[in-house]
Amino acid sequence: MTALRVGVDIGGTFTDFVFQRPDGLLERRKRPSTPADYSQAIVEGVAEYCAQAKFAPAQVVEVVHATTVATNAILERKGARTGLITTEGFRDVLELRRIRIPLAYDLSWQKPAPLVRRALRLAVRERLDSRGNMLQGLDPEGLDRAIDELAGAKIEAVAVCFLHAYRNPQHERIAGERLRRRLPGVQVSLSCDVLPEMLEFERTSTTVVNAYVAPLIARYLDRLRGALAARGVKAPILVMQSNGGLISASSAAERPVTIIESGPAAGVVAALRVARECGYPNVITFDMGGTTTKASIIERGEILRGTEYEVGASVSVSSRLMRGNGYLLRIPVIDISEVGAGGGSIAALDAGGSLRVGPHSAGAVPGPACYAQGNERPTVTDANLLLGYISSTSLAGGALQIDEALARTAVRGHVAEPAKLSLLDAAHGIHMVVNSNMVRAIKSVSVERGRDPAEFVMMAFGGAGPIHAAGVARTLGIRQVLIPRAPGVFSALGLLHAEVEHHAARTVLTTTGAGVMAPVEAALEEMRSDLLGRLREEGFDPARAEIARFADLRYRGQSSELTVPMPDGPLGESALRALEERFEQEFERTYAHRGDTKAFELVTVRLVMRVSRAVQHGSEWSAEAGAPPARRSAYFGPEHGQLETEVLPRGALGSTPRRGPLLVQEYDTTIVVPPDCEARVDAHGNVVIAIGA
Repeated sequence: MTALRVGVDIGGTFTDFVFQRPDGLLERRKRPSTPADYSQAIVEGVAEYCAQAKFAPAQVVEVVHATTVATNAILERKGARTGLITTEGFRDVLELRRIRIPLAYDLSWQKPAPLVRRALRLAVRERLDSRGNMLQGLDPEGLDRAIDELAGAKIEAVAVCFLHAYRNPQHERIAGERLRRRLPGVQVSLSCDVLPEMLEFERTSTTVVNAYVAPLIARYLDRLRGALAARGVKAPILVMQSNGGLISASSAAERPVTIIESGPAAGVVAALRVARECGYPNVITFDMGGTTTKASIIERGEILRGTEYEVGASVSVSSRLMRGNGYLLRIPVIDISEVGAGGGSIAALDAGGSLRVGPHSAGAVPGPACYAQGNERPTVTDANLLLGYISSTSLAGGALQIDEALARTAVRGHVAEPAKLSLLDAAHGIHMVVNSNMVRAIKSVSVERGRDPAEFVMMAFGGAGPIHAAGVARTLGIRQVLIPRAPGVFSALGLLHAEVEHHAARTVLTTTGAGVMAPVEAALEEMRSDLLGRLREEGFDPARAEIARFADLRYRGQSSELTVPMPDGPLGESALRALEERFEQEFERTYAHRGDTKAFELVTVRLVMRVSRAVQHGSEWSAEAGAPPARRSAYFGPEHGQLETEVLPRGALGSTPRRGPLLVQEYDTTIVVPPDCEARVDAHGNVVIAIGA
């Protein structure tokens, strides 16, 4: 076998690689991300590895990719110049949103500015009723006037969202065809393609985000494909979606809204594999990188999922129970919460003298002060360096040299002296404040959904996750932390373990009576046919496809739904009763009670089609030379003070529990074991920390 597979995850600070060699062994690499052109780090990383490991670029048969390009475009508002065409009278749905604020008494809250300014939101006369029946035909002259106006504004993309188009897409299809004919080169997103579901604001917002990032993603993927080909790598590119499945690069360019949270999703996919391997049914994932921290839940051996997500909020979440103030996407998504807290998060004193950490990050350029690239403000990485948790010579296997003196200057000048603290207390304060920020992210996927974190094992990864895991776990009452192998490139590993996955959804809005299921059965069959066709177009074998069905249900009179698995087979009386019981169980788990009615509505049906790829999934890592055991001084707060601490590689830890303080130093991170904890290596090579033992 000569095949070389590549998993590559772009983060705000580092680009992570996992290479699966022809013999099945895995190797890892990290290099700084290149924000000016993210594809540059990928191309250079693949070329460098092939040269070092003596592989020909043509041996690469697959590049599996997770990217933050779409996310960054939204957060930095650097997407395409986008227009919106909608039904007359609904021009401002995008800006009105849901008439709610994240915190009821936050009088300073400001609504995020729409991604399409009002001058580019144009209304056209047309109207359908809620069942898709035509009340007023599409006005062709009004449509042409809107297109003329958008052409004059030199837009790069346009979203079309007509009222009730999820029931009848005819008007949107006509508008889309006319836009493509008159504005060649402009990306057109139709809501009937992006989100054929009810709820006007959610459908408009999702379609607008798709249009906003589509030109950028298309250019990025074309550039990446071309740059790899120029180096001799002509392998297909697969892209991770927010739901944890892979799609082709062409599908990602067409529907980029599905890849907004691709990197975090890959980490959860890898965590699920490790959790099942080790026999842990309930796991909280804790993924701390250089820019953000992500948290998710694995419960009863399955990933928790949602159908909505807010990106760009103070805490980006998919849970209905906790809303931020970002841009709403209604897409299948792993239930991930994300907060602006990472190794590069900047620490500063506010006007009242309180210490704040994040959400602003130093990123890859200029990076933390200790990177010696021009940043003079202290970051979490600078604090961890001064605390002795990381070594100035071990970052990314020693490939990245860092300057402790610059970290000392930054922390002293911006925090210690203004706050009248010692240097170590200031650094420890930064460490503790960012920990409290990350606790918020974990609570939003656990406590806010009726789960007690103490009943879960924490799995920590990301370049900074193992440094902070024990402290965060203690705050949440979690008693056990698991650090998998290669934690700093764990999401890149998840890319190689993921499978191809396509999702479809249709709003049906009906009661759950056996006599009214014919339209539901028809919708399921239509989606099945569409997804099988999509697999064929992408070159995957439909015979390998596995199909799962889900339904969004609610009690009659409610305005929100919960998604539950549908029974297999025809939707007869017994299947519908089983579906209702699953909904009531999930409702009780989420809200701690059941409704006082037995009247249910089936709102939306969903189909998930997964294809297991005929590839070998590597699980063994190639041997790496670990540093010999050593000792260095580390500060563990006022309670324990500064302690001489043993530093050792993972391989030297052993299966017998050892009491902290310990620093387990690896190529891509350091595992911090505080004085009152114990650590050991389990049978699978994971480091297991018992908190407060």
